[in-house]
Amino acid sequence: MTEEQQVSEPAGANVQADATKESGQRVESMQKMKVDVGGGGEQIAADGKSDVLFEVEDLNCYYGDFRAVRDVNMTVPMNRITAFIGPSGCGKSTLLRWFNRMNDLVPVAHITGSIRYHGVDLNDPKVDAVEVRRRIGMVFQKPNPFPKSIKENIMFGARISGYSGNLDELVEKSLRRAAIWDEVKDKLDQPGTALSGGQQQRLCIARAIAVEPDVILMDEPCSALDPVATLKIEELMFELRDEFTILIVTHNMQQAARASDETVFMTMGEDRAGYIVEKGPTSEIFTNPKHQLTEDYVSGRFG
Repeated sequence: MTEEQQVSEPAGANVQADATKESGQRVESMQKMKVDVGGGGEQIAADGKSDVLFEVEDLNCYYGDFRAVRDVNMTVPMNRITAFIGPSGCGKSTLLRWFNRMNDLVPVAHITGSIRYHGVDLNDPKVDAVEVRRRIGMVFQKPNPFPKSIKENIMFGARISGYSGNLDELVEKSLRRAAIWDEVKDKLDQPGTALSGGQQQRLCIARAIAVEPDVILMDEPCSALDPVATLKIEELMFELRDEFTILIVTHNMQQAARASDETVFMTMGEDRAGYIVEKGPTSEIFTNPKHQLTEDYVSGRFG
């Protein structure tokens, strides 16, 4: 066990370690079979990297001529919760959205460098962006259930993906995994938009996991929720990390400290480009950061 794991693993780490080991074996077997995302970029992950899900190398993110994020080099471990923190405008959401190519939808957005997922360059021209987004789902800041029934919200993505199993069973399984089944099981035919804000966000999480992604990206998923609903989302994240890798952008320092295993602190340079100051186990970032900028931010001196 690495020093980093010793720092970041909570009590009951044996159970977590067993789950992580099992998931690691699953990912390793996928890598040996040559992960093929949408017909392109067949590669075998390098030996010794079975616990690394994403490898980011020399990444620069642009909107036209403006560089929004610069010189990002980092890895993201699987089956962990990684939080991105930093002042507004430092590029956290921009960076997050490149993990599933959501910024492809912005005509002037482009990058240099690479983001590799299981060793596959996500921006390889042969890689299917739709398949990328199926494997790497996203939950947005504002809950956005479709104007359909609760049941249809869950079935929608599965149908598009060609799911051939029992859809009613999928609906129940997904809603149970999102810890909302007991609240909605008697009103599955009612509109998802009729739920409370916190319930809508958990419905959106259920919709995302119904297509069995590897990763869930969360862009400030609790910013519009009250403290009780926020706590439910955080508890749900801990339950889901045994099955999924979670990346979350948050401005809530308490949430990052409570709900993540690793934290990435970003800030902005004089050129207004965001960059990573420090990345490490959450307990270290908040109690013993290596950089003064990090300490000033997490202690509330700026930001």
